[in-house]
Amino acid sequence: MSADRSPDATRAPDTPGRPAIVVEQAHKWFGEHHVLQGVDLRVGKGEVLVIIGPSGSGKTTLLRCLNYLVPLDKGRVIIDGEVLGHHVENGVLKRDRSRVLDRKRQQIGMVFQHFNLFPHLTVLDNVTIAPIKVKGMPRREAEARAVTLLEQVGLREKIDRYPARLSGGERQRVAIVRALAMQPKVMLFDEVTSALDPELVGEVLDVMKELARQGMTMVVVTHEIDFARDVADRVIFMDQGVLIEEGVPEAILRNPSNERTRTFLRRVMQKSAK
Repeated sequence: MSADRSPDATRAPDTPGRPAIVVEQAHKWFGEHHVLQGVDLRVGKGEVLVIIGPSGSGKTTLLRCLNYLVPLDKGRVIIDGEVLGHHVENGVLKRDRSRVLDRKRQQIGMVFQHFNLFPHLTVLDNVTIAPIKVKGMPRREAEARAVTLLEQVGLREKIDRYPARLSGGERQRVAIVRALAMQPKVMLFDEVTSALDPELVGEVLDVMKELARQGMTMVVVTHEIDFARDVADRVIFMDQGVLIEEGVPEAILRNPSNERTRTFLRRVMQKSAK
């Protein structure tokens, strides 16, 4: 399948109320499996959007499409007014060159379930390598920013340690700082607490809550219903590649209108009560 080929496909309205993220008719296939089925989505600047849903519902695929780790087969993703993956050149729609796509993707930070830290680098080097290598930031400036960010998440004293000497919660906090060091406009979180021991979940969620208080635009895929209730501006329930229901946390989590949402939440609550 191919992306939208209309002449203005790489342009978004430049208005004061322009969303941070726009997804228009997003489709993705893996072989015969239609993973995303015409998803439309808007995320406002400074908004915290939480996406919930069963495994295999397309949540992670959607998140990966938001920063072009997985390209859409049809539709488009717009980040702060720029379409990912395509641009207009001499009136012709063309695919982004690698350097153009890399520049656009620098606006988007992503934190994964399994940390993905470089095991042979210290905490400080893990945080500074991308600003130095990708953005060309002077080492002294990158290190100063890294120290400030690490201090904010309670890891100032760990800067010379290697990932193997950190707890799971500490490694995930380093992963968040590594993404923030690139000064993104948007942060994406993909089940970042699911690989952690229960006693370590809180320290990672606290960092995410502080980011929300600071006004960071965030899209969070999670099963942490309490986090969604406390922090989200809006909650979306997703199933089988479709956005089934959305609204404020109080409405979606306490009184959902769709039976599929109600069934999912009952199962999550029963599991957490065990």
